[in-house]
Amino acid sequence: LVAVADVRPGAARELADAAACDSYDSHAAMSARANLDAVVICTPPNTHPEISFHFLERGTHVLCEKPFSIDAASAFEMRERAACAGVTITMASKFRYVEDVSRAKELVTSGAIGEVVLFENAFTSRVDMSARWNSVRATSGGGVLIDNGTHSVDLMRYFLGPLAEVQVIEGKRSQGLAVEETVHIFARSTGGVMGTIDLSWSIDKESANFISIYGSEGTIEVGWRGSKYRRTGAAWVAFGDGYDKVQAFRNQLDNFSGSIMKDEPLLITADDACASVEVVEAAYASLRRSQWTTVSRTVKPARRSSPRRLDIARDGRVV
Repeated sequence: LVAVADVRPGAARELADAAACDSYDSHAAMSARANLDAVVICTPPNTHPEISFHFLERGTHVLCEKPFSIDAASAFEMRERAACAGVTITMASKFRYVEDVSRAKELVTSGAIGEVVLFENAFTSRVDMSARWNSVRATSGGGVLIDNGTHSVDLMRYFLGPLAEVQVIEGKRSQGLAVEETVHIFARSTGGVMGTIDLSWSIDKESANFISIYGSEGTIEVGWRGSKYRRTGAAWVAFGDGYDKVQAFRNQLDNFSGSIMKDEPLLITADDACASVEVVEAAYASLRRSQWTTVSRTVKPARRSSPRRLDIARDGRVV
């Protein structure tokens, strides 16, 4: 880490002092004076395109926080400008980099639970959003649907592939916000698999799992404190220790660095990032219309490397 920029100079200095690096009061000042290979953009969503364009034009690789953008048009432009400049751009979405999520993906790919029939995800917790930028539509693009929902959409696409259509139902606004606080999302993948997502800033479902995947021959549960799966009629088999946020961030930074060095492919490509924006856009259209809405598939599915093969014994053990 060689530099930190923040429009709050004191905040920039505090982090820079801890990391023994330089601080700046704007991204423009940092790019002009610091020797940068890559940047991590952690600003509110409505600023992502402008700041990304600034660095892409200067040949600097970009890891941009989710949501990639608050509209599909600017997301596509971010992708195209990166391609024209010959530099890497990706979206930060930590849950793909949780090790238990990666192991669950390997189990699904190996056929451990047969064909996937239903995918469920829930990110619900009570959080006072009255004074946070996340609940200001002009800044964030919406409410809980675009905020937490971007993680959910990325996870669903990771396991199910491209999504064909969505329907969104909004719950009661108990915090009095001008944006949605609680929503339920129904989705169908292009392969015909159903998915559901529960999102809320106003309730806490207190579930042990944030992902449940139901297959024709078994079930996978990815939890906050541990994960497990079982084949139908067999005992549960533990395969992970749960959600580790710091490790997830570390894994994404490693993947970003590795892709820049041409050592490994990106797990979340620019195509994935744009596709997530498209799904969220369709979800808001569905929320307004109260009907199933087709997801525009302008973005071709990303090419992914084949995951490590897992051998599954008859009793459901990973061997």
